Amino acid sequence: MTEQPDIYDPGFVKEVFDRCSKRYIAFSYFCSLGFTERWRRQCVKALPLPDGDAPVGYDLMAGTGEVWPHLLKRLPDIRAITAVDISAGMHRLAMERLHRHRAHKIAFIEDDVFASGLPDDSASFVVSTFGLKTFNTVQHAQLARLTARVLKPGGVFSMIEASDPRGWWLRPLYLFHLKTVLPLVERLLLRGAQDFAMIGTYSTNFGDASAFARLLQAEGLEVEFKRYFFGCATGVIGRKPQRKSIHS
Repeated sequence: MTEQPDIYDPGFVKEVFDRCSKRYIAFSYFCSLGFTERWRRQCVKALPLPDGDAPVGYDLMAGTGEVWPHLLKRLPDIRAITAVDISAGMHRLAMERLHRHRAHKIAFIEDDVFASGLPDDSASFVVSTFGLKTFNTVQHAQLARLTARVLKPGGVFSMIEASDPRGWWLRPLYLFHLKTVLPLVERLLLRGAQDFAMIGTYSTNFGDASAFARLLQAEGLEVEFKRYFFGCATGVIGRKPQRKSIHS
């Protein structure tokens, strides 16, 4: 019997996204009927305004950097964005094809986010769009700790992920699209590749962001759970409280 791979192992995740990186933007936009772009925009719109001027922050599991134009519009005085992603292919696409003219404001760390050495209290904001699904429950707890650790007091966050819209009357059709239609399109158009089908597997395994919201709260962050389009995407937004004065 062949041993099943750990689909949440960082090496496995890296290989999946390296292989599908060249077609990732077109395939995800087409197969989500454009909703991925809409949800990125809504994720950034929901981001609370950070304290202070010239904010600096992190785009975690940054992929192809498609959220950066929305961030730069929402926070036009951004001093720097550090994008973190494990995939060399996604990094290359982001920097060479999409956002070269913004490179002076964007740095990139190509590594597993948990091994990236992000400093404590270093970020005015943290965002993540469609990266949560590639983590299991233990890794979500690690990510919650990392988010709380790297945010400055008063720092803010917004994260979003495709989710299972439980309770929506069109959920069976949505799941059929995710589990049957997308793998079929991939096999027909991408010559039998299986990597985009893995994205569907990650999404259905994820469920929604409610459990992750509770993990963030347990780390002392102020958190709001959000649903987008009947729960087909869910997210978390919030803030790290300011430290209380010893004289208060």
